[in-house]
Amino acid sequence: MLVAAGLIREIAPTGSVDRRLLAAPAPVDVIEGRGRLLLPGLIDAHVHGEAAVFDPDVQLAMLRQGITTIVVGQDGVGFAPTAPAGDAFAFSTEYFRAINGAHPSFRGGSVAELKETYAGLPLNVEVLAPHGTIRYAVTGAEARPATEAEVAAMVALLEQALDDGAVGMSTGLEYVPAAYADEAELVALARVCAARGVPHVSHMRGYEEKAGRAFAELVRIARASGVATHVSHYHGPADELAGYVDDARASGLDVTFDSYPYLRGSSILSMVTLPTWLPIAEPDRTVALLQDPAVRERLRTEHFPGLADLWARVTMANVPGELRWTEGTSLLDVAARLGLDPEDTALELLVSTRLQAGCVFAQPPTNSAGSVRALANHEAQLAGSDAIYAGGRPHPRGWGAFARFASEHVGAGDWSWADAAEHLSARAARRFGLAGRGTVRVGAVADLALVDPATVRDLATYEGPRTPAQGVDDVVVGGRHVLAGGALVDGRPTRPPTEQETA
Repeated sequence: MLVAAGLIREIAPTGSVDRRLLAAPAPVDVIEGRGRLLLPGLIDAHVHGEAAVFDPDVQLAMLRQGITTIVVGQDGVGFAPTAPAGDAFAFSTEYFRAINGAHPSFRGGSVAELKETYAGLPLNVEVLAPHGTIRYAVTGAEARPATEAEVAAMVALLEQALDDGAVGMSTGLEYVPAAYADEAELVALARVCAARGVPHVSHMRGYEEKAGRAFAELVRIARASGVATHVSHYHGPADELAGYVDDARASGLDVTFDSYPYLRGSSILSMVTLPTWLPIAEPDRTVALLQDPAVRERLRTEHFPGLADLWARVTMANVPGELRWTEGTSLLDVAARLGLDPEDTALELLVSTRLQAGCVFAQPPTNSAGSVRALANHEAQLAGSDAIYAGGRPHPRGWGAFARFASEHVGAGDWSWADAAEHLSARAARRFGLAGRGTVRVGAVADLALVDPATVRDLATYEGPRTPAQGVDDVVVGGRHVLAGGALVDGRPTRPPTEQETA
């Protein structure tokens, strides 16, 4: 294969290209395949890497799985579009700091300006327009439906974000303030996406026992707007969930979803333990309320009884401050060491970290290994790690999800390697309109991963999550050799190909 100026220029039998390279006037980087498979660069359709991707260790974790493109701005909360140093930027940074981290240089601005900050990295970063951030810029954290004028203002912000290069709109309907949006607001915004040919990507208004109602809402929005719909981190009983997708697709709707190959999830502790009647998007207000005895009593009587089965499933992942020692410890063990019950332990963790505590949690029994496997084999599935990189004991999916997909599903005979390329790359490229990516052909962007099928597998565990995968030692991004011999290559990637080059 011959690669030049960031594109695949020729695919030829072994040896025929090599002889011409020997006579090339300029130095040529030759990568020997040595029996490895050549796959298109893999695409992580759902990842919280908007700040973490600047960390060389995270870049290595991604590239060692063959990932060359990530899609950020997930769950309706992201860094742009926001006014510089404005309230919406402060909201998106503080609310999701334990999920998205803090960007090292960006302090608010347009999607185009945010994308510029990623230009020198050894991976491609695509950005979704986050509905929750857009809503906060217009309505603040108010728990109410938006007015027509406010919806119009959101539409204008979304249109500009898409003009600036966003590849879709994300909603996080279990997070605030998006949880307060009604369907009229969501349909108005979805129509903008439909007109531009980009998807509505949604963390639904609930999973597990709430999945049916939540999925039905997305179907209504799709029918009313004509938007293509993508469901984030779809999990639960496979027969039920696949049925919802199959019915929607059979009726003519364009529906896909992403999933990851683990039985545990990860989020911020406030999301899994607090109700939306608290102003969770405003940490200082919420922390003050959590120290009010009347509020604590209301939580104990109205909300915490519904979480009785949760406490035993939670392990702390990211706990900044004086309780950092709890990272990697189950919430029940933390409670025992603090001499508190689980409810007060959760409140103590939330207050001491100003809601910045992150956790890993086991999914309910309905999310079985069989369900995870069945959803991964679905024709509408594409891979997303949902990786969160913050804390001392993060979920291992950021270091191993794609390697685990490849080794487990090809190894079990579920997928051929062509199927693996489809699930792990091509479908995401089509879903997000990433022209020239997700394929190996003449004229395609030279995002490529060499995979050793005999050794590829994940090594990260819950006890040792920051362990890179094995089996991918050479990766090319935009024609530049960015991972060589399993190590990062110094230097900047080549410029991205122009639209004319990828047409």
